[in-house]
Amino acid sequence: MEKTFKYVNYLWDEKKAASIDNEVDLFLYRSNILGADLRITNYGGGNTSCKTIETDPLTNEEVEVMWIKGSGGDIGTLTRAGIAGLYTKRLRNLKNVYKGLHDEDRMVGLFNHCIYDLDSRAPSIDTPLHGLLPFKHIDHLHPDALIAVAAAKDSKKVTKEIWGDTMGWVPWQRPGFDLGLQLEKCLNENPGIRGIVLGSHGLFTWGDTSYECYMNSLEVIEKASEYIENKIQEKGSVFGGEKTKSLPADDRKEKAAQIMPLLRGLCSSEKNMIGHFTDSDVVLEYINSKDLKRLAPMGTSCPDHFLRTKIQPLVLTLDSSEDLADSQAVLKKLEPAFEQYRKEYADYYNSCKHDNSPAMRDPNPVIIIYPGVGMFSFAKNKQTARVASEFYVNAINVMRGAEAITAYTSLPRQEAFDIEYWLLEEAKLKRMPAEQPLSRKVAIVTGAGGGIGKAIADKLVSQGANVVLTDISKNALTEAEETYKKDQVATIVCDVTDENSIKKAYGYAAIAFGGVDIIVHSAGLAISKSLEDTTLKDWNLLQDVLVKGQFLMAQHGVAILKKQNLGGDIVNIASKNGLVSGPNNVGYGTAKAAQQHMTRLLAAELGTDKIKVNTVNPDGVIVGSKIWQGEWAEGRAKAYGISVDELPSHYAKRNLLNEIIYPEDIANGVYSLVAILDKSTGNIINVDGGMANAFVR
Repeated sequence: MEKTFKYVNYLWDEKKAASIDNEVDLFLYRSNILGADLRITNYGGGNTSCKTIETDPLTNEEVEVMWIKGSGGDIGTLTRAGIAGLYTKRLRNLKNVYKGLHDEDRMVGLFNHCIYDLDSRAPSIDTPLHGLLPFKHIDHLHPDALIAVAAAKDSKKVTKEIWGDTMGWVPWQRPGFDLGLQLEKCLNENPGIRGIVLGSHGLFTWGDTSYECYMNSLEVIEKASEYIENKIQEKGSVFGGEKTKSLPADDRKEKAAQIMPLLRGLCSSEKNMIGHFTDSDVVLEYINSKDLKRLAPMGTSCPDHFLRTKIQPLVLTLDSSEDLADSQAVLKKLEPAFEQYRKEYADYYNSCKHDNSPAMRDPNPVIIIYPGVGMFSFAKNKQTARVASEFYVNAINVMRGAEAITAYTSLPRQEAFDIEYWLLEEAKLKRMPAEQPLSRKVAIVTGAGGGIGKAIADKLVSQGANVVLTDISKNALTEAEETYKKDQVATIVCDVTDENSIKKAYGYAAIAFGGVDIIVHSAGLAISKSLEDTTLKDWNLLQDVLVKGQFLMAQHGVAILKKQNLGGDIVNIASKNGLVSGPNNVGYGTAKAAQQHMTRLLAAELGTDKIKVNTVNPDGVIVGSKIWQGEWAEGRAKAYGISVDELPSHYAKRNLLNEIIYPEDIANGVYSLVAILDKSTGNIINVDGGMANAFVR
């Protein structure tokens, strides 16, 4: 029978659970449905475990094994590969060798001596917190409502007011072996409790079965949520009421699109960053409030929050009605705020660092607040930027709840620093895979619904770039988008002959990823006709799509590249036909030649801005190319006196390498220009198997 909750989602499917025949898989199922509700815990946050009886392979005796989410995992997507299996008894025996708080880092290394399952993920810092408690199933979660209780002034008193004697409370302490001992002590002193609130941190709940544990977690969170909402109703308003009016939704998006490339450039003073924007009701209520000025500098409380959002956001002093058209004037207003933020971050680092602290990390803000408009986040990739935004929304919910209960309290700066620059956290960062060649880059590709454009997008995504796919066909874009994972691409219909459509596409790119670094004009069509048969309509269409489209993409794209001041790449997909004279090709060949020379002109103009402009010349891309799906193929076959079916072999035989050219080959040409040839501009790369009459020099 389905249970009804108002503030959390009950997602337990009895039929599905009944089909799971072992405790570990049921614990994974519980973890996944808990992680599916961001009010319960955000991406990568929290930890879950279960204990089972297994056969020890060394003694053939039955032993208790604890299965727990491994280091760096996410309970919402947790699988067998992401958990660690440890001998519970060995883990508890570590109490015999623990020497105190100064010994925490050494203890983490000793967890490896407790491994039962040799395929285990590296055990997380939370391992002893679960292992020293006796319960079969345990959830450690970071629900907004519970962290609000944990971060509220007089948190211990509030905990007792909500749950009476059924919940324990432990003051803030950095996660580690000693915190596990404190949980054990709390339970021993309060037998029969259903869970423990960790000051400024989160919640521990448990049960004899996976389902009982799940229900216990939901019920505890529900009660806290209800308590908070009643407090808010009593107060009548949150965050002191409204100070700034929100702009209308369309105006907010327009402002965000205008300012994001400027913010991205400023946030990328050390490394390129990818952006995310949100203007949800929760965000607007907070950023437009009277209490924003007081609360924002306090920073977040939960370690999972500020590890991803930095200790505090940057709040812009720009008026929401500010005219952002003059980007240089706006930049002059923004720069001092960023300089001050970096200085304050450096002061925070220098005043809190220890002799063995890691070097100071990027001092730029992760979260940027623009009252009346919305909230921006910037990080190394789209997923990290989006998750940072989600975590700050969690932090907003925590502040909202804590302020309603009593008053919000944040972690002392030294405590925050000791988490942010913990040597174990630094080791975790160093274990992360190396970034891909195009990580931190944003590309926009025209004609990306199929053919060469889609192959280019595939290549750029495979090498770490975020890509905005544009095409005139919505259906083609829908099909293309389904081939990518979340956070890799964004799609928008764009007619490259329409300036407003191009402006809209760039605005969308700014909202989606913060700006653009790589502009690839691949949209095209081909018309093969003699001079007599070429109509003015044919001529204008080719000029509009190939030449005018390239001009507009460059013109509006360069405006964003200059706002960011990070350099960039423009790659235009032209053709061998722009270099080689051939029959029945006056309209197409002329347009392609114009594309090539425009590239040279722009390379000469934009070099001082570190913007490279190059051309890739395909030839004979028949298989997988959209332009060969119509009259063009028939026209070229007629020009060469062969059938359409003979075209692929005809083109392969005529190049020096006798190779068929595929869309993926053109994509490799683009990739070489944007990822490898970092000092090449004004060039043409022929990807045609070798056509002597098309040699550039």
